[in-house]
Amino acid sequence: MKFIHFTDPHLVTPGEKLHGIDPLQRMQECLAHIATNQKDAEFCVITGDLADRGEPEAYQALHDELAKFPLKTYLILGNHDHRENFFTAFPNKTRDEIGFVQSCLQHEFGDFLFLDTLDQGQRTGLYCGHRQAWLSNCLSETKDRDVYLFLHHPPFPIGIPPLDDIALSNPREFAEVLRTHDRIKYLFFGHVHRPVNGSWHGVPFSTLFGTNHQVALSFESDEVISYSLEPPAYNIVLLEQDRTVIHTCNYQDESAWRPDRRPTVAS
Repeated sequence: MKFIHFTDPHLVTPGEKLHGIDPLQRMQECLAHIATNQKDAEFCVITGDLADRGEPEAYQALHDELAKFPLKTYLILGNHDHRENFFTAFPNKTRDEIGFVQSCLQHEFGDFLFLDTLDQGQRTGLYCGHRQAWLSNCLSETKDRDVYLFLHHPPFPIGIPPLDDIALSNPREFAEVLRTHDRIKYLFFGHVHRPVNGSWHGVPFSTLFGTNHQVALSFESDEVISYSLEPPAYNIVLLEQDRTVIHTCNYQDESAWRPDRRPTVAS
């Protein structure tokens, strides 16, 4: 199977710019590229910071764009989001019994769990007791199935100090819940606006550039996050029973070689 992952559109009121960029236009270009080139994908996941300031107009713009988008799209909230304003624009989006934006997609390849780490008003993430109970229950029901997890905040340091300061605030408790299931196949997250890959407690993970602005690659202990204008991207995830393959598409790049314009190589 194939699905699409992109993250951190940081939408604002349509017509406004963020860091000198129009985030709505950037996301529209991303959606258009996916719709044209990845028609066989089964679904799309956006891992948080849907809006930059949580304003209702931003969520309404997202709603209107997704209404035209051919792929079913799962939405995750990040620290910039506002849960109530989100539900005003998306009243039918699945929530758990407490009201968090959490859901499970059961598929022949396994269970895809979409988690809510928003601690509203805080930059750090939180996976509280209520949410842990929901996750624990899902994992107990899927003992013999592979599990793919999606969330906004990374539950571990990634080595960029100002981002590590605003990661998930209770990673130990989160990890304890995951230890009850021995078939966690992959972890997808957003928040860091950079391509980062690795493994955590033996679970492979990945994240990528946002669709608007990026975070500069710096391992200095700066208190302020430095942004960059590196190009946006989305990830194409290919699943087989024995492997997970991820391709990164820089969708604004038009430099690909085509058969009708191969470069001339001197002999």
